Amino acid sequence: MVDAQTSRSAGVASDPPLRNVVADDGQVEGACPFCRIARGEDASVEVICQAEPWVAFFPPEPATLGHTLIIPRAHVPEFWSLDDALAGELARAAIRVGRAIDRAVTPEGMNLITSSGDAAEQTVLHVHLHVVPRWRRDGFGRIWPPERPMSHEAKEDLAELIRAECAQAAE
Repeated sequence: MVDAQTSRSAGVASDPPLRNVVADDGQVEGACPFCRIARGEDASVEVICQAEPWVAFFPPEPATLGHTLIIPRAHVPEFWSLDDALAGELARAAIRVGRAIDRAVTPEGMNLITSSGDAAEQTVLHVHLHVVPRWRRDGFGRIWPPERPMSHEAKEDLAELIRAECAQAAE
């Protein structure tokens, strides 16, 4: 494992030039801010923990004390594009980092959040998991339940559609 100091010292003139690979999302990989973080090229980032396939760091404007982002080192634009192996690595990372945050700041609760697409407010087109420690009256605001509940009939219809897609995906 590389420590935060080592990751901060990356990006010196002797490093190879940024690759300008165009990813599936049209993003020039060398321009992706999270790819730069994953390669250790952003000295302003406070790295918390890392392993070969991922890195965890504080976002520039944390929502709460201890709010941490976990990203894969590989450029994957959104969560639903992850392969099973990398998804598993990120899940293990979230557990490791979440437990560390829990011991360090003893929150009353915690959210694990990822966003995919504009409607879900994804702001960086690189998979990232938010581990957000929570306290009552932390100013983060209520996430659930929705203001208008879904009707029982609508839930049943939707459940049938999703079950059919799950069954097809398992084949």
